[in-house]
Amino acid sequence: MACTVHLAWDDKLTSYNFGPGHPLAPIRVELTIELARALGVLDADGVSVAAPEPATDEQLAYVHDPRYIAAVKEAGSTGAVPAAGQFGLGTMDDPIFPAMHEASALVAGATLAAAAATWSGAASHGVNIAGGLHHAMRDHASGFCVYNDPAIAIRWLLDQGAERIGYVDIDVHHGDGVQAAFYNDRRVLTISLHEHPRTLFPGTGRPSETGGPDADGFAVNVALPAGTRDAGWLRAFHAVVPPLLREFKPQILVSQHGCDTHWMDPLANLELTIDAQRAAHAAIHQLAHETGGGRWLVTGGGGYELVQVVPRTWAHLLAEASGRPVDPAIPTPPSWRDYVARRTRAAAPEFMTEQAPATYPAFEGGYDPAEPIDQAIMATRKAVFPQHGLMP
Repeated sequence: MACTVHLAWDDKLTSYNFGPGHPLAPIRVELTIELARALGVLDADGVSVAAPEPATDEQLAYVHDPRYIAAVKEAGSTGAVPAAGQFGLGTMDDPIFPAMHEASALVAGATLAAAAATWSGAASHGVNIAGGLHHAMRDHASGFCVYNDPAIAIRWLLDQGAERIGYVDIDVHHGDGVQAAFYNDRRVLTISLHEHPRTLFPGTGRPSETGGPDADGFAVNVALPAGTRDAGWLRAFHAVVPPLLREFKPQILVSQHGCDTHWMDPLANLELTIDAQRAAHAAIHQLAHETGGGRWLVTGGGGYELVQVVPRTWAHLLAEASGRPVDPAIPTPPSWRDYVARRTRAAAPEFMTEQAPATYPAFEGGYDPAEPIDQAIMATRKAVFPQHGLMP
């Protein structure tokens, strides 16, 4: 199915840069855009690319404390680190960099632009591949995230009249900032699949985190054991996400596509291939059409294997959003490989995926109570399915 896509993109988005040696290197989004361009994705019919405006202070305050916004401005302007422990700035995860506020506000503005295009009907899908900064909290930075662009966009959508918003987060880390922003709001169903908090930052995201007193069952967490591979991850996704979205019937689906679930990622312990990540993108796209009337807001997220993984996974995501998936068996374009060599001095991958089968046994066919993946699935289903009228 061919789809219309609004991609909010400007080279200035690479100014969100914590400096040399930081894992969240902006080269990853640069290489993604160049690969998508070389594959012809950005020139396809129905795909528009436009530079976004930065989010205003008023828009940032949908989610963030004005005192925190002022602190980000001051830190990025003067380089001064706030008092110890205040605002989460000046840490190893979130070091201060020049014009931090301006760069962070542009990322948020890009997600808002993508949201506006989708909600207005200008495009069926809106994308900010540089977004997905899901750890930022109301009054502090966290986990490489200064402003929480998915939460800001969701709050904006609620203000526009959206009554039901589905949020699906497939980053290896728990989508804690977005969950926190809407923990007691029944209008927003947040679903996060991630590595179990006992082995990975941020240490939250257990199945028992199910929402506030007015929204029990509207925070959904699937905590997967370290070492989970393609079949187990996809089995868990399909056992939890489609039934809940079909019951909830969101008016728009928002998704965060962190690709740090990959087996090569240096910061986490899941073992997915690009083929499984590609299958997840396709499943979420289908669910956007099936349950959300085709309205789909897409962001990037984590991902720290900068050359081998992030560009290929997110180029597939962009192609999937356009309704014209890239054949996983094709070689990467020679022009892109040359670009990678010039920019990074690293050897680019030769093919678009690892040619893994990305298949899984359906949970509905029966489960094994001694299997860790099935234990994780059942813990989540028991925690939240009854609140939605579903059987665990």
